[in-house]
Amino acid sequence: MWAYVEGIRNRHTAAGKVGPTLVTASSTLKRIRFWIGIFIVCLLLSGITAFPLTSELVWVSAALDSWLAPVADMIPALESWIDRVAAALRDVSERYPFLHYGTDWLAFAHIVIAVAFYGPFQDPVRNKWVIDWGLIACVGIIPLALIAGPLREIPWGWMLFDISFGVIGAIPLLYIRHLIGRLERTTQES
Repeated sequence: MWAYVEGIRNRHTAAGKVGPTLVTASSTLKRIRFWIGIFIVCLLLSGITAFPLTSELVWVSAALDSWLAPVADMIPALESWIDRVAAALRDVSERYPFLHYGTDWLAFAHIVIAVAFYGPFQDPVRNKWVIDWGLIACVGIIPLALIAGPLREIPWGWMLFDISFGVIGAIPLLYIRHLIGRLERTTQES
């Protein structure tokens, strides 16, 4: 990608000027990298936090009983759901620890997906397909939650919470896609 910016710089320098195209391409590239970096960090955090799932849910359950009690009072269904999931995870940990291998793979998948976004971080124009792929994955969360959720007896509110990850994830990806289009036009004009 820097080759694009460098090519623009060389043309403008040869012409004896530094025009707005160079500034625009450089600042657009910085914005793209900033938002992709944020997206990568969020994916990594999602993955890493899936490893200690049992201890996290036990902690959240205890927090809802103590310092998060006002939240539990406002949303009693949340507390009972978290307690149920924490109890199930404790039971699985004690009796069937091998089932956690599935969440280990979930964590690994998030980390691998985060690594895939290094391509557009490095060269956004050439690797814009990764952004498109990410948008498709965000949209895919919706039918997955709506189909698998009822089959797995997931409460409606929790399915909406899961769907929100796709919606929230799509927002920066759409913005990144827009910026890549701008960068592409800027580099083609020069």
